[in-house]
Amino acid sequence: MNEREGIEILTASPRRALLKLSAPMIVNNVVFTLYNIADGIWVAGLGANALAALGIFFPLFMIFIALSFGLSVASSSAISRKIGAQDLQGARMVAMHAFAMAVFVSALIMSLIFNLEYALRILGAEEEVLRLSIEYGSIMVLGSFLLVFNSVSAGLLNGEGNAKRAMIANVMGSTLNIVLDPVLIYVLSLGVAGAAYASVISLFVSSLVFIYWFYNGKSHIKPSFGRWNWKMAFDLFRVGIPASIGMIVISASLIFINRIILATGGEEGIAIYSAVWRLMQIGFIPLFGISGALTAVSGTSYGARNAINLKKAYYYALKLTLRINTLILAFLLLFAPQISYVFAYTEESLLIYDGLVSSLRILAFILLFAPIGIATSSTFQGMGKGEKALALTLLRVSIQVLLAYFLALEFGIGFEGVLLGVVFGDAISAIFAFSWIRMEISKV
Repeated sequence: MNEREGIEILTASPRRALLKLSAPMIVNNVVFTLYNIADGIWVAGLGANALAALGIFFPLFMIFIALSFGLSVASSSAISRKIGAQDLQGARMVAMHAFAMAVFVSALIMSLIFNLEYALRILGAEEEVLRLSIEYGSIMVLGSFLLVFNSVSAGLLNGEGNAKRAMIANVMGSTLNIVLDPVLIYVLSLGVAGAAYASVISLFVSSLVFIYWFYNGKSHIKPSFGRWNWKMAFDLFRVGIPASIGMIVISASLIFINRIILATGGEEGIAIYSAVWRLMQIGFIPLFGISGALTAVSGTSYGARNAINLKKAYYYALKLTLRINTLILAFLLLFAPQISYVFAYTEESLLIYDGLVSSLRILAFILLFAPIGIATSSTFQGMGKGEKALALTLLRVSIQVLLAYFLALEFGIGFEGVLLGVVFGDAISAIFAFSWIRMEISKV
C-alpha cells in the first residue's frame, strides 16, 4: 500500500471504505482474541487461584488500555478529519502531538508500581490470589509504555487508511505471545509471571514493526519534533479524554461488579466471570474491527461535511455487525458446553465447568445490543464529539451496575442476577444510543 492509497480508501464510498479498513482490523482482532483466550487457557492450567489473579488485575489493566485507547481513537479521528479536509500537513502535526501525549500517559501508568499491592487489595485480592496478582501485575505495569506506544501507532495508521500495516504489526506481536505463553509458563516454570513476560516481549516486537512503518517512506506519519499547538492538543483531548474516561468508567464498574460477584459467588464466581468474558471476545472481534473503521470513515465524512456519507457509514456498519453477531450468538448458545472446556480442562478448573456453561448462555445475549452502542460511540468519536460517546458509556455502566446490584442482592437472585443485570443494562442503553445518533446525524 502506497501513501496515496490509504487516502483513496478513506475518501471512497462509505461501504467500500468500511469493508477495506475493517478487514485488516478484524484479522488483527482475531489474532489478539486468540492470544487473550490462549493466555487464559494456559493460566487456567495453574488452577482457579491463578485465573482469579488475572481476573482481579483485569480492572487495572482495563485502565491501562483505556488511557491507550483514548489516545488511539483521538489520533485516528483527528487524522481522518484532516484528510477529509485535505490538510495532510495537519495530519502530520497530529502524529507529533499524539506521541508527545503518549510519553506522559506511559509515565502516569508506570507510577502505579509504587502502590500496586494497595490497589490489588482494594480490588479484593487476598493471600495466594494477592501474591499471584502482584507477580503478574508488576511486570505488566512496568511494560505498559509499550502498550501505549502500540495503541497510538495503530490509531495513527488506521486514521490515515493504513489499517493493513497496523494489522501486520499487531498480528506479529500477538502470534509471538501465543507461542511464548506455554514456553514461559510451563517449560521455564515461570507461572503467571511467564504470561506477563510473554505479553511484554510481544509488545516490544510490535513496537519495532511500527517504528519501521513510520520511517519506510510509505506513511504520512514520521515522528519528529515541532512547535506545540494547543488547539490541536485540545482537539486530541476532546476525543481522547472522554474515550479514556469511558473505559476507566467501565473498569470502575468492573470493580463494583467484582464486589457483587464476591458477595454472591466468591472467588469461583470471579474466575467464571473473567473466563466467560474472554470467551465472549469472539463476538466482539468483527464488532471492534468494523467500529474502528467506522471512526476513521465517519471522521473523513464529517471533515468533508458530507452528511449523506456519514449516515450511510453508520447504518451500513450497524446492519453488518448485527447480522454477524446474531450468527455468533447462535453459535455460542449451541456450543457453550464444548467451548467452556477450554477453561476447564484440568482437575482444578473442572469445578467451575457448569458455571461457565450457564454464564456463557446468559452473557452471550449482550451481542445483540453491543453493536448499537459501540457503533454510535465510534461515530461520535469520528465526528470529534468524544463527550457524547462518554455520556453513552456512563449511562450504560450505571444501569448495568444498578441492575446487577438489585437483581443479585436485593432480589436475591445471586450470581446469575449479576449476569442478567449486565445484559439488561446493555439493552436499555442501546435503545437510547440509537435514538440519539439519528438526531445528531440529522444536524450535520
